Amino acid sequence: MLTAKLLERVFSFKDKEQEIKLADPSPTFSPEAVLNFYAQTYPILTTATIEGPVINDDAVQYKFVLQIGTKG
Repeated sequence: MLTAKLLERVFSFKDKEQEIKLADPSPTFSPEAVLNFYAQTYPILTTATIEGPVINDDAVQYKFVLQIGTKG
């Protein structure tokens, strides 16, 4: 018999070679809303893009990819 299971969402980004995992603030938020939510705490996320979703280990994983640019 098939059963449906709601998969956990996992958000992460890499800052200075360190992988930072973020909890899902609300299952009703879109990935863009989650990015905006965490940009208040992590200002580096204000210019990030979203990669994913990728289903791995019974979780839906999204990566926030930082846009590193040069000034001037």
